[in-house]
Amino acid sequence: MSEQSAEPGEQARGKDATPDGGTEVEAPAAIRVRDLKVAFGDKVIMDGLDLDVMRGEILGFVGGSGQGKSVLTRTILGLVRKSRGTIEVLGDDVDGLDPVQRRALERRFGVMFQHGALFSALSVKQNIQVPMREYLKLSPALLDELAMVKLDLVGLKPDAADKTPSELSGGMIKRAALARALALDPEIVFLDEPTSGLDPIGAAEFDELIVTLKQTLGLTVFMVTHDLDSLYSACDRIAALADKRVVAVGTLATMLASDHPWVKAYFGGERARARLPAGVQG
Repeated sequence: MSEQSAEPGEQARGKDATPDGGTEVEAPAAIRVRDLKVAFGDKVIMDGLDLDVMRGEILGFVGGSGQGKSVLTRTILGLVRKSRGTIEVLGDDVDGLDPVQRRALERRFGVMFQHGALFSALSVKQNIQVPMREYLKLSPALLDELAMVKLDLVGLKPDAADKTPSELSGGMIKRAALARALALDPEIVFLDEPTSGLDPIGAAEFDELIVTLKQTLGLTVFMVTHDLDSLYSACDRIAALADKRVVAVGTLATMLASDHPWVKAYFGGERARARLPAGVQG
């Protein structure tokens, strides 16, 4: 069964080889969403949305402006209430968790919001330490040491630690926000428009950083983006949101072969085709 022709629940499943190289088995989903409906009053944002995010992948989530890309992230995180459907994260149905279990699950997330959302009155080091102070009981010296490790991980120099967000460039703000998202060594990282506002060189460097971190730390990355270059260069798979649901999911080739009008226009337009990697044909 091809990705394009698969049923919604089957489209997103991957396969892993067994340790002895024998028969393949289905890879577990880090995030599993089924029949999701989200509405704000009479305005329905999503209805009947299905999506799997596989462990160890970078999934790019794309859709038209105002169609609910960021709303899905916030719904998975529990910041927006759903009207219907189920959400499973790392094997747990989030609706069935008590407060203690929910807090334990949240420690396994890292979130980078679109504009960084750094606390302006805190230094970069203090911003990185915010989740550490909330969830961990560590000495000030160890907190400082861990913050410096996270700074290095995202490619920031040590002298950035004591700067405030207002003293940083746009690219440095993105990296500082990513360092905070990695503060608790998460298994899943949510990125909301991570390259927005960056110049092409800075955006390409950030995409490369995300890919490197995924590979070295074994992260699962859910990336909301409209950046075609990010979709092409960083993402293992892409999911497209239109008509209040996921209408296509798979590789770039799957997107190029889709017959859905919005997906076809987005990935098949002249601007998109000009950025296609060499050798990729629609």
